[in-house]
Amino acid sequence: MTEKITENEYLSGRVIIRQPTNGYRAGVDAVLLAASVPAKPGQSVLELGTGVGTAALCLEARISGLKLTGVELQPDYATLAAENGVRNGAEFEVVTADLAHLPNPFRQLRYDHVIANPPYFNRQAGYSSHDVGRETAMGEDTPLATWLSVAAKRVKPKGFVTFIHRAERLADILQHLPSAMGSVQVMPFQPRIGRDAHLIIVRARHSGRAALRLHAPILMHQGADHRSDAQDYTPDVRAILRDGAALPAALRG
Repeated sequence: MTEKITENEYLSGRVIIRQPTNGYRAGVDAVLLAASVPAKPGQSVLELGTGVGTAALCLEARISGLKLTGVELQPDYATLAAENGVRNGAEFEVVTADLAHLPNPFRQLRYDHVIANPPYFNRQAGYSSHDVGRETAMGEDTPLATWLSVAAKRVKPKGFVTFIHRAERLADILQHLPSAMGSVQVMPFQPRIGRDAHLIIVRARHSGRAALRLHAPILMHQGADHRSDAQDYTPDVRAILRDGAALPAALRG
């Protein structure tokens, strides 16, 4: 990678991530995803589309002793993810591959948790980015249904699949979630009081039989609007982003 690389702190410096100055850069979504996974020490976690590894490594910072694997299509990002794993002292194997065509050895493996932050935007209804890295990360090339299918195939029986996505894609997620996945939980994120949810985390359990659960929205920011340059996250969200806390509902399997 010839472009400039920056080092960025997550979880108040507990996780240091090297990532491109331009192109796709991991933000709040990756940390929220990490905070939502009900993993236990010693369990295995597969992240589809790991990027530079931010979500996986933030999860490891909260729950030590995980066996992390990341699949990333873009070689430069995969290289950075592997370097970030070493830098943060995590057991993190990164594989450069198309998740829709995983190498044969991975088709035989199953994990306790499969997580993903798929591209948000359907490019048939929007515009492409001029930056290849950002476009690949944000523009939906591989269908969401494929992401869900691969995740369901790679998770162990009674294991969890956890996705973060935009709220308007909830219907697509529920429609394409394979029948083997049940006990679905949806956690909406509300930007401010009085506003619609903009993000959701959807978690499902392989062979789960519990009824669908729609959690109360998690409020992201204090106040009805943004009035200054200072950050105005709510205490619960600040604890997630700064201290590596779990989401309130994350440990209720």
